[in-house]
Amino acid sequence: MAAQCCCRKAPGAEAAPARPPPEPPPALDVASASSAQLFRLRHLQLGLELRPEARELAGCLVLELCALRPAPRALVLDAHPALRLHSAAFRRAPAAAETPCAFAFSAPGPGPPPPPLPAFPEGPGTEPASCPLAFRLDPFTDYGSSLTVTLPPELQAHQPFQVILRYTSTDAPAIWWLDPELTYGNAKPFVFTQGHSVCNRSFFPCFDTPAVKCTYSAVVKAPSGVQVLMSATQSVYLEEEGVYRFHMEHPVPAYLVALVAGDLKPADIGPRSRVWAEPCLLPMATSKLAGVVEQWLSAAERLYGPYMWGRYDIVFLPPSFPIVAMENPCLTFIISSILESDEFLVIDVIHEVAHSWFGNAVTNATWEEMWLSEGLATYAQRRITTETYGAAFTCLETAFRLDALHRQMRLLGEDSPVSKLQVKLEPGVNPSHLMNLFTYEKGYCFVYYLSQLCGDPQRFDDFLRAYVEKYKFTSVVAQDLLDSFLSFFPELKEQSVDCRAGLEFERWLNATGPPLAEPDLSQGSSLTRPVEALFQLWTAEPLDQAAASASAVDISKWRTFQTALFLDRLLDGSPLPQEVVMSLSQCYSSLLDSMNAEIRIRWLQIVVRNDYYPDLHRVRRFLESQMSRMYTIPLYEDLCTGALKSFALEVFYQTQGRLHPNLRRTIQQILSQGLGPSAEPSPEPSTELGSAGADAEPDPAALLLGDEAPSSTISLRDVNVSA
Repeated sequence: MAAQCCCRKAPGAEAAPARPPPEPPPALDVASASSAQLFRLRHLQLGLELRPEARELAGCLVLELCALRPAPRALVLDAHPALRLHSAAFRRAPAAAETPCAFAFSAPGPGPPPPPLPAFPEGPGTEPASCPLAFRLDPFTDYGSSLTVTLPPELQAHQPFQVILRYTSTDAPAIWWLDPELTYGNAKPFVFTQGHSVCNRSFFPCFDTPAVKCTYSAVVKAPSGVQVLMSATQSVYLEEEGVYRFHMEHPVPAYLVALVAGDLKPADIGPRSRVWAEPCLLPMATSKLAGVVEQWLSAAERLYGPYMWGRYDIVFLPPSFPIVAMENPCLTFIISSILESDEFLVIDVIHEVAHSWFGNAVTNATWEEMWLSEGLATYAQRRITTETYGAAFTCLETAFRLDALHRQMRLLGEDSPVSKLQVKLEPGVNPSHLMNLFTYEKGYCFVYYLSQLCGDPQRFDDFLRAYVEKYKFTSVVAQDLLDSFLSFFPELKEQSVDCRAGLEFERWLNATGPPLAEPDLSQGSSLTRPVEALFQLWTAEPLDQAAASASAVDISKWRTFQTALFLDRLLDGSPLPQEVVMSLSQCYSSLLDSMNAEIRIRWLQIVVRNDYYPDLHRVRRFLESQMSRMYTIPLYEDLCTGALKSFALEVFYQTQGRLHPNLRRTIQQILSQGLGPSAEPSPEPSTELGSAGADAEPDPAALLLGDEAPSSTISLRDVNVSA
């Protein structure tokens, strides 16, 4: 029998708790390690009201659950201090899953409006009333809280029920509010969410673990004229109600529930794809991607089976988007500043396409094995690029990324625990800290090694297709992949390839340091050899002869990844002799200044790391025009590491008003670390100091308004990745 409610009150009604919620058990992650295993989450429904003027999201969450054993005492969910929970309620649910409900939004009036109210359909087998539940929010870690909700004692196993939570969220890690002046069009407010890895617990209470998947639906009310999009297979705008309705028909983990709203316009770029962007960006986005996304989807389908998400749309976000791209199902989020970097744009979008199979359909069950999504997606991305652009281009991009991997290893050390594929998270450690190149490139090298064991990339493609078909819409651990691999190739199992000395599968997963084997990139030598030759010229002696020979090489004809690889090699060698930097500037500075931001950021880091004052005006101009963390933070970190702290302060003082508050706080931390009593004056002429003035040193206390404690950082140029 269904549990009987002891009271009959409208959803959201307040009441004194019948009994205190039980203490949560100690666990690595309170929800995922304890409560998630006691329930089956069938569906979640969200009623959301966007309130940009207050930078507030008001929500009503309806969780459809079944207990897997009789009378569990409590439901424990992941939450966040940014969530203010107003009420919790219990309601019996019909046997059919995904029972739709409506949401009532409050009319404008005096005082702060309440969160939406759910409205459930009446009918046989439904229970329209709900009873309030006691709840408690407890601190857990710096990235979240645990929400413990007391359940009725009569709750029976496998009996469907609903828990209704009404809340508001402000200044949340998952929810990024932008005032109009922080957008390209300067016309309307903008908001987007970013759930990876464990941020969505500040968007809505949830089992914030990739082990738990469910379908979801949402009703969203936004200000007039604001376009709302979500990572859903179905969407519709109900003009008479002024709301958007969304439905995701396939089960996804919490981190893949995503929302964006702002001045966005669409343009079709293929039979199942469109781009969304601010009007001023739409022509560029359309011209870059028209027709090619369908080619990439078709190539991926030939390799790994049918695309299962219906549409593949792309939305370009303002520069405040904190990472390069995010693989939200049906709607890839990508930072708009990447549009000017053609080859980086291609690779980033193809990587997110690959996630449609590896990460979204088949997901790592724990964040400790994130390589299962990222390593496989990187391998699939490179198979797609090989099919569409040839092996030489793929090898060039791989060489560029492996170069970055070894650079990161030098920063972290070969004994760093985060260099393992199976990282062991200590209690309370934020899984987002595992986002590093080992997850991608060491994971890729292991997958590539597996492909070489079977001796035929096409046979390995067949295996991956079968792997996706077997595990789609579920979450897996590494042993699932490796067992499936050995079962698919029984001859390899007989040869005990998993136990080859020095290349044991267990060693791949748990040894620190570099990959045990790296791919043969000789097919890209026609593109990588000129890069190596030019670098050798610039580091040879005598400089005059070397510079003359180097200047004869026309890098304007090179591919973007070639130029970026060359500049990265120079960065690795910095500081360089001043005469070398001067010759490099004479040869390349004006040319590089006309190239895309991925090239310019590297050249400007060379300028900063070598204290080359004649080109500092280019650094200033770049920081005045770039508001993306992927381009600003590396420069500020380099500026504060060397002798240019005062210059960094001056530029920040003049540009901080155009930075997203989160980015502003991060740069404040960097500047706080770099400040000391011996801060040197800017080497630039005083006429370029602008409003900071030439007569006085900027006061660090006046500039660094944040009160966050400084924390150790690693240059994002060395670790920046797409999700």
